[in-house]
Amino acid sequence: MNAAELFVRCLEAEGVECIFGVPGEENAHFMMALEGSSSIRFHLCRHEQAAAFMADVYGRLTGKPGVCLGTLGPGATNLVTGVADANMDRAPLICITGQAALQRQHKESHQAMDVIGMYRPLTKWATPILHPSVIPEVVAKAFKLAQTEKPGACHIELAEDVAALPVDGTEPLPSMRLRRPVPDDKILDRAADLIRNAKSPVILAGNGCVRKRAAKQLRALTESTGIGAICTFMGKGSVSRHSDQCMFTIGLQAKDLATCAIDAADLVITIGYDLVEYHPRLWNSGADKKILHLDFLPAEVDNHYSPEVEVVGDLAQSLEKLHERLQGVRCDCSQHATVRKDLLSDFAEHAEDSGDGPLRPQKVLWDLREAMGPEDILLSDVGAHKMWIARYYQCDEPNTCLISNGFCSMGFALPGAISAKMIYPDRRVVALCGDGGFLMNVQELETAKRLGVNPVFMIWEDGGYGLIEWKQQTEFGRHTELSFTNPDFTALAEAFGCKGIRVNRADDLAEGLQEAFASKVPVVLSLPIDYRENSLLTERLGAIACPI
Repeated sequence: MNAAELFVRCLEAEGVECIFGVPGEENAHFMMALEGSSSIRFHLCRHEQAAAFMADVYGRLTGKPGVCLGTLGPGATNLVTGVADANMDRAPLICITGQAALQRQHKESHQAMDVIGMYRPLTKWATPILHPSVIPEVVAKAFKLAQTEKPGACHIELAEDVAALPVDGTEPLPSMRLRRPVPDDKILDRAADLIRNAKSPVILAGNGCVRKRAAKQLRALTESTGIGAICTFMGKGSVSRHSDQCMFTIGLQAKDLATCAIDAADLVITIGYDLVEYHPRLWNSGADKKILHLDFLPAEVDNHYSPEVEVVGDLAQSLEKLHERLQGVRCDCSQHATVRKDLLSDFAEHAEDSGDGPLRPQKVLWDLREAMGPEDILLSDVGAHKMWIARYYQCDEPNTCLISNGFCSMGFALPGAISAKMIYPDRRVVALCGDGGFLMNVQELETAKRLGVNPVFMIWEDGGYGLIEWKQQTEFGRHTELSFTNPDFTALAEAFGCKGIRVNRADDLAEGLQEAFASKVPVVLSLPIDYRENSLLTERLGAIACPI
């Protein structure tokens, strides 16, 4: 057995099912080991960035580390964006790269660079393997760290000559079962007292709520106490959209109705809240809110985020124990019903739109939500459409609307949807992209077709970088040159062996969606979008009169 074969056996011991990547010369021994008797499937991608995004989504949906692979030099640099995205979006991921032989790493050499130094700032841990005997420890540590709260990315580098070295008498370590600490009883008592004494508490549910059963416990707490819950972009679905306690989403920087509920609250209960998603100065501008912090880790230090009490430990356990202490407690949150009613009315405003011309974002998201089941998955790319999805697309279950809102990288949704469809082949999976983000990883249409998965790739076409235009226009009253031209997306889809559908009328969208979902091959569904609504949304939210 050589070092590469031992490495593969260690990955198998960690339960790795598949690896996404683009191999090179320097990881040839590793690839040969995979092609041997390994149970791990290697999914060849067309770009390393896309491979990392696929591993990112695998980690978010399964809770197990997704694995991506690239070679040295340009292969390693191409992986960087997807790896950083997983790390800041708290998705467990293992990145494996090749490297030049040890004999030439000390000098100028073809494609050789300090890959470890590049990955250290954007992963939880990055290390080279310098001797075959340490492989079991390195792999076990990487998987442990990637899954430990808060989850993220780890990087392992295997040089080409180390991969070929013989190794005997070394076995994989058993996979470790991670246990999280539980909070102290006294701190839970203090947290319960804070809630009992509050007159108008509100919950801010973040990314942590979609992990490890926390959503189940959160729902039980909200239903029992009546406290309304607002979700961040990445906490969507932790409380069902049908629940009377669901107050939908916060995250638009202009004042929205959900923000009004926080303004009126005398206690904000943050649960699994990540500051990378939505800065506290945007909902606590006066730095005067009383805050109860529940999370896997202590609160980040921030002028606008100073919790009165911090409940640190396993989130599901914390919520369950807090719920036990609040039996019989029912908060008077009746004013939240007004916010919920106004939001529901707003969501349906353009549901009956018809006619030719660019489609309003509200209409598209209404029809898409109607076509998608409770367990179906929508992935949002990054652009103006992300803001509309965050506000207008609500969820029944956690992890059914994936938004990159920590690192916020364009190009995330198309490859991510391929991974999601591989994990859940019986669910409808939609990647909603702008025309800018879609073309950043368009080459993976071939990957989807080759792998036999059939996501729907919806493109909102406006011929420019709409989100940047929106923000520049809002701040400066004008914008820089941000326009570009697009290909015929239907013809482009067909050139890749996929199905292309164009919808130009609001009346035809529901039918177009059903046609797309019935396809056995990947579908590119393009439509012109009316982004004139962007400025109207900003103006309406900025001037909103809070009902509570």
